[in-house]
Amino acid sequence: MGVEKVRLIDLPKIHDPRGNLSVIETGRHIPFDFKRIFYLYDVPGGTTRAGHANVKLEQVIIAMSGSFDVIIDDGFQKVTVHLNRSYQGLYIPGMIWRELENFSSASVCLVLASDYYDEGDYYRNYEEFIQAVHSSSLQ
Repeated sequence: MGVEKVRLIDLPKIHDPRGNLSVIETGRHIPFDFKRIFYLYDVPGGTTRAGHANVKLEQVIIAMSGSFDVIIDDGFQKVTVHLNRSYQGLYIPGMIWRELENFSSASVCLVLASDYYDEGDYYRNYEEFIQAVHSSSLQ
């Protein structure tokens, strides 16, 4: 896995003069069935969120309101993706370090996760993540 596996997903957008509507159906619009949904809001200016990698968990991150940057890192390459459309999600597979920063005022970040919370699935120390990535690339 690497940053090339991370990709933007366009979600269905139904135009209506009364307001647009987007829908996400589990297993249909994203590449996994989601078991958990969480969201970040009221993030103070200058704050960085996330700062971890998951071993197996897959996620789709959506800027429901406002905008923010997602820095993705596979241990060899870093890429920054700017999210600012509520009908577009960023798919992140396992073993990708991610950091969220540059939150605009009143931004809301929605995350769809492939499984329930499991602390054992997290790398929270960047050096341990790098060591795991580099040791697995030698095999």
